[in-house]
Amino acid sequence: MSRLHVVTGKGGTGKTTVAAALALALAHGGRRTLLVEVEGRQGVAQLFETEPLPYEERKIAVSHGNGEVYALAIDAERALLDYLQMFYKLGSAGRALKRLGAIDFATTIAPGLRDVLLTGKACEAVRRRDKQQRPVYDAVVMDAPPTGRIARFLGVNEEVAGLAKVGPVHNQAQAVMRLLKSPETAVHLVTLLEEMPVQETVDGIAELRATGLPATSVVVNMVRPQLPGEEQLLSAQERTDEIARAFARAGLGGARRGGRAERLVAPLLEQGREHAERVELERGLRAELSAQGLPVRELGLLSEGVELAGLYGLARELRGQWLTSGTDGARP
Repeated sequence: MSRLHVVTGKGGTGKTTVAAALALALAHGGRRTLLVEVEGRQGVAQLFETEPLPYEERKIAVSHGNGEVYALAIDAERALLDYLQMFYKLGSAGRALKRLGAIDFATTIAPGLRDVLLTGKACEAVRRRDKQQRPVYDAVVMDAPPTGRIARFLGVNEEVAGLAKVGPVHNQAQAVMRLLKSPETAVHLVTLLEEMPVQETVDGIAELRATGLPATSVVVNMVRPQLPGEEQLLSAQERTDEIARAFARAGLGGARRGGRAERLVAPLLEQGREHAERVELERGLRAELSAQGLPVRELGLLSEGVELAGLYGLARELRGQWLTSGTDGARP
């Protein structure tokens, strides 16, 4: 059973929405989850219609079955102060460093340090125990950076461990990588049934596998509902005269060529042709995703936009699909 769920996806695919729905699904039945945001966009707060998230874990929702969802927006600067206090006991000296601007300096000259702090904070939440040595959170869901840089984001601690051969920095980086490469971590890639997001998803899966990081599942978001008769659309293009006669029998004009019925049929068939092409494209993209050898889940398009009721609906969809698709190490 995975306890750290990393959700990534190309911009515009709705990865933050999927991460939020997954946190709700994982909290089902009285469990407690933590939803972590690392990009500073406050997208989680907007989804749950709450105040901007501070650098502290705050309860933001109750799931079905009285589960609890907490959220945290990780700030790199505050995380660095925590890090310095944890390993070097700097205390007030750390606060002095902040006033001097040393924190900004450190994260600027070492861009990878920011990712180390973000991943480290999320992994600390996974490992944290209460006084009875039980996990504080049953699951931690990370709304992670986009697919194009997810392998680098998750793998940065391995580079740090290689640079710092000994000491607390080395030990911390190694501990984070052990968690990220273990069955406790699942990486879910969110995509749309469009060519660019699917290609980026395929590339992301390959990069994760090349670095030994888990690629656990694909979530196809905003899937439009299937229309009745889609399979007959292509064959309908060959039956213009037959359809025109049917229109005429319905009293929509004569069946003669060029008549009103045929003029009505032509634009309808053109729309049908375009829709049929879209159906064929989506069929090919689904096959490409299935070829990656990962479970593929689909979430329907929210026609009214994303609001709280829709978010809970997506959580039910996710939970239902996980429970009926077998165990893959990431089941709520």
